[in-house]
Amino acid sequence: MSAPDRAAYWGKTRNLMFVVLGLWVVFSFVVHMFVGQLNSIVILGFPLGFYMAAQGSLIAFVLMLFWFARQQNSIDEEHGVAED
Repeated sequence: MSAPDRAAYWGKTRNLMFVVLGLWVVFSFVVHMFVGQLNSIVILGFPLGFYMAAQGSLIAFVLMLFWFARQQNSIDEEHGVAED
């Protein structure tokens, strides 16, 4: 891989990592800071704040993992370093 292509590859990988870390911070800390306000919204009989604390964040983390793997694979394929 040439040096400019390597820089582009790592730039895209770094940007993807920062997006995922930003989403992780939102679902780990920001959502839980507003649990009181979120509890006024009720979904299926449960307050939204309770749901996000109990299961919503965990579901978001699993979805983020699958999304991250798919995006990273597309970056790898674009730059010719994908695994078979």
